[in-house]
Amino acid sequence: MPQPTLFVEVHILQSLPPSNANRDDSGTPKQALYGGTRRARVSSQAWKRATRTEFAKAVEPADRATRTKRIAALLAERLARPAAEGGTGLDTAQADRLAAALLEPLGITKSSKKEEQSAYLLFFGRRQLDAIVKLLDGRAAELASLPDADLKAEVGQLPVVATLTTGHPAEVALFGRMVADLPALNVDAAVQVAHALSTHAVRTEFDYYTAVDDENTEDHGAGMIGTVEFNSSTLYRYAVLGVHQLRDNLSSLKDTREAAVRFVDAFTRSMPTGHQNSFAHRTLPHLVLLTLRTDQPVNLVSAYEEPVVGATGLATESAVRLAGELHSVTATWGAEPLRTLAAYNVEADKLTEVLGPSVAFPALLDSLGDLVGQWLANGEITKADA
Repeated sequence: MPQPTLFVEVHILQSLPPSNANRDDSGTPKQALYGGTRRARVSSQAWKRATRTEFAKAVEPADRATRTKRIAALLAERLARPAAEGGTGLDTAQADRLAAALLEPLGITKSSKKEEQSAYLLFFGRRQLDAIVKLLDGRAAELASLPDADLKAEVGQLPVVATLTTGHPAEVALFGRMVADLPALNVDAAVQVAHALSTHAVRTEFDYYTAVDDENTEDHGAGMIGTVEFNSSTLYRYAVLGVHQLRDNLSSLKDTREAAVRFVDAFTRSMPTGHQNSFAHRTLPHLVLLTLRTDQPVNLVSAYEEPVVGATGLATESAVRLAGELHSVTATWGAEPLRTLAAYNVEADKLTEVLGPSVAFPALLDSLGDLVGQWLANGEITKADA
């Protein structure tokens, strides 16, 4: 029998002023051809990174995740801490040697800087390293004094890999982990994020700038001359969270509910930081629409296959298009969301008709928490008119 599923979709309309939030290898703002016209684009990778950074602000440092090749150095640092601080009190050389032995099953290799590094970026929780230290059960000094062959045999009996497959922090549970050489470490992501696209056609512009040498009093010319490329856009952003997958990754229903709400909050408020100091482009959305489904996710980007052309702005027309696409998809495919929640600050009769009245964003998050909690407890959500 198929397991019940719950998808929380996040549809966002957000306008950026002149900016270069996500650039390609030549420094040009990323773009995509869609509907036959050139659109502004912010990659899903850039926005996931921004979301993870925003999400982590509300997490205690010890409970956070990190993505790094330097897992051996982090583990060795913990081993070298005094016992009163959760470590084993080994000296630096012993800690480095024991950490390398413990992590050998992960594919540790020597780097050119003579530092033990994993062969790939590994995404893991800081508390998972503490759990590896606890596996030693007071035997750290004894193990560190063993010859290489005996040390390898002893630590090979410890469930290091298994320890890294449990107790995931919320960030790993949300965004997943893929390790090609060691599938046992893989974690299926609960979140999918689309590339953000402008609802309208864009063209790249160039900012010609100069910098003055403050100490040069003889030459009145510029000390530096350059250009930076930019555009401005109203973006459609989309992400979907599989609450069922998040529950499986976290196990705790309370943690699942909290992580779901915090993800929506972090994704909504996040912003990639490319050229942030030059453009101060951080804004908040015009519209946040949540649709809850139990069948399949539905990205509504097709609302903008024909680009929006606004004579007096783009936000309102983009919002009306989004509401129209949701109505059309529902009517054509019978794919009506189980619930629809919306917060918006643009005025249009069609928005209220299709999306319902706008609520304050904090209230939207509270409602989402209630609905996710209801589904986790009962395996279903009562209909809005029930």
